[in-house]
Amino acid sequence: MTDYQHQMITTNGIQLHVVQAGPEDGPLVILLHGFPEFWYGWKKQMDALAERGFRVWVPDQRGYNLSDRPQAVAAYKFDTLAADILGLIEASEHEQVYLAGHDWGAVVAWWVALTHPQRLNKLVIANVPHPAVFEHHLRSNPRQILKSWYVLFFQLPRLPEYLIAKVGPKAFQNTSKSGSFSDHDLKQYAEAWSQPGALTGMVNWYRALLRYRPDAPADIHVHVPTLMIWGKQDFALSSEMAQPSIDLCDNGRLVMFDNATHWVQHDKASEVSTLMAEFFSEA
Repeated sequence: MTDYQHQMITTNGIQLHVVQAGPEDGPLVILLHGFPEFWYGWKKQMDALAERGFRVWVPDQRGYNLSDRPQAVAAYKFDTLAADILGLIEASEHEQVYLAGHDWGAVVAWWVALTHPQRLNKLVIANVPHPAVFEHHLRSNPRQILKSWYVLFFQLPRLPEYLIAKVGPKAFQNTSKSGSFSDHDLKQYAEAWSQPGALTGMVNWYRALLRYRPDAPADIHVHVPTLMIWGKQDFALSSEMAQPSIDLCDNGRLVMFDNATHWVQHDKASEVSTLMAEFFSEA
């Protein structure tokens, strides 16, 4: 059993709940979850990386589970979310870290890589395109526009939170491969979502996306070595955005899983863990 340490870390004016594992003197890996998960969404990779000698930090990002949950939409701007993670890196006292993200966590990871590449050794992205590629497809690709309908729905007040609570975590089982989420897993998500203000904090990431458009970086190329992992059966994001995204990376590699979904680190837990550990271990 992996030994987990739970710590509240002050960063960017808030406190984030950070779960830590692995040897304290190991190379530091920070894993960023997306919507509607929390630190637990990286549990299998966390265990595998810790066993390989990495020190692993997995925060509940702002708005989620045990971390601070600001209620104002303006608290979830791109630059603010990235500043949270930069603050964690400062708190770790590491000059550089290995960073991985899935879903919204991947959006934050892209943004950190684009705006502060000097703080990263390597980058892993799971099932989210480069921001410039996503922007282009949202303007020009009818299929992706249709897939992204829920972003507009999440702009409504209160109703999204009500429906998320109504449907509950079983939505994971409806959009992933059979067996990827156990009943025990769903109980963990239900508990995280039940934290006061958590549902609104989670949805506010989407509300801020449309209300507070970030300025594009002057240089949209990623200069950090990057591994992109993509489940081709993603219900929300078209796989045709994957290769153009990796093309914007100076040193990038794409691994596509044809029979995995948006929840690729759950559907292909062992394979994703191995890919990440080997990529982070390469000179």
